[in-house]
Amino acid sequence: MSPEDIARTRLRPRRMGIDSHSEPVAFLRADCHVCRSEGFEAQSRVTITIGDKSVVATLNIVYSDILGKGDVGLSEAAWKRLDIDDGELAVLTHSPSLDSMSHVRSKLYGHRLSREGMNEIVTDVVAGRYGDIQLAALLTACAGNRLDLSEITWLTKAMVDAGHRIDWGRDKIMDKHCLGGLPGNRTTPIVVSIAAACGLTIPKTSSRAITSPAGTADTMETMTRVTLTLDEMRRVVEKENACLVWGGSVSLSPADDILIRVERALDIDSEGQMVASVLSKKAAAGSTHVLIDIPVGPTAKVRGRQAADHLAHLLRKVGEALGMEVRTIQTDGTQPIGVGVGPALEALDVLAVLRNQSGAPADLRERALLVAGELLELGGIAPHGKGSRLAREALLSGRAGEKFIAICEAQGGFREPVLASSSRAIAAPRNGIVTHINNRLVSRLAKLAGAPGAPGAGLRLAVHLGDRIERGAPLFELFADSPGELAYALEFHEAHPDMITVEEESV
Repeated sequence: MSPEDIARTRLRPRRMGIDSHSEPVAFLRADCHVCRSEGFEAQSRVTITIGDKSVVATLNIVYSDILGKGDVGLSEAAWKRLDIDDGELAVLTHSPSLDSMSHVRSKLYGHRLSREGMNEIVTDVVAGRYGDIQLAALLTACAGNRLDLSEITWLTKAMVDAGHRIDWGRDKIMDKHCLGGLPGNRTTPIVVSIAAACGLTIPKTSSRAITSPAGTADTMETMTRVTLTLDEMRRVVEKENACLVWGGSVSLSPADDILIRVERALDIDSEGQMVASVLSKKAAAGSTHVLIDIPVGPTAKVRGRQAADHLAHLLRKVGEALGMEVRTIQTDGTQPIGVGVGPALEALDVLAVLRNQSGAPADLRERALLVAGELLELGGIAPHGKGSRLAREALLSGRAGEKFIAICEAQGGFREPVLASSSRAIAAPRNGIVTHINNRLVSRLAKLAGAPGAPGAGLRLAVHLGDRIERGAPLFELFADSPGELAYALEFHEAHPDMITVEEESV
């Protein structure tokens, strides 16, 4: 483009104050001279350049006077990435063709992705060249277990190579992960505290919620700071042998952070993407030994034993290709674990277990001890079959609870979780026995109440499978930030009365 052409295409950037879900978006008037001369249309991918800074954005066309003819409106994501100073002008051009999309289209038609194709896709994703439409197409193409072992391995390696990989300078770096799909089940803070108290090094980076009402990072954020720099993370681990932080803040697998954002909107979490997401974060975090908990149940993320066995095989083989020892365990996924569902509610469960309170959820405590025991054995701290005993001693002695508080203090200080201000108890419709709890509907209800966006929102269960209950006794208590949000969630429950099934006892 000649200097004269550039001068004619300069536009005044205007901050529109629009949250576009992290996707950079630009706005032009339909009668703008640049829009007409360049032939821009709605959903065009455009490159916005200001000085030596540029960003690829999705274009929307405006048919009103909210913008001037010489203005380009920018979403919050675009504005922040360009870091615009007063008086700077923007140049808009068509973005180059996205060649890697040919690989995505090929996969959509059932063809196998090559290693080179996967590398090109991930490179473009991390560079911000994919808009949400392209990202949705990629995720759809790879959903439904359409990636084979080689494709998953190539995707995982490409995601690791696109970010930072931490070297802790130690031979054995431990990690654990739960594949989720089970409301509550917030074992990670407990397991990390036990492992660190017993001498293992476990720098835990966690995701925020994808399709659930809370991720470990969301839960931890109700008690301490989780957005740490890499240097801050190192200092915490050097001091306490562990940390509990949000992985997105240290760019360990930036491609995964981008894909997760769109996965959350689509409410999908496919097998291949799940394996790549989990193990790319573990490899990038410098982990050498990883324990993965796979809950199995009819309404869990993994529905049956055969699927769990297949997933375990993929996790072990991809981990091996990345130089990690991955061990898996399959656990009961038939019902929620603990009583809280939502960041602050799950945090209260965690604290009750770590503080050895009399009312602490026994199922959460025992699940955490099982996982911690396996991790202690994997790390060589305990002999085979003796890990759970050592884990229980660390918990009951108070050492694990003290370690947890120390980790929080090292990350910026500890605070007690706070619940949402509006609540409503839901009563049992009849006398009987609790025979079924639908994990997916329970999670959905907690999300409709506001979790995880509202940290104090969610629900607190009063029953588990097999419990006897009388008509009018509480099944659970729902929490939301406002009466309106509470009413919205209650409408969903009324439409799904089989969320928790109470059956009358046969005489």
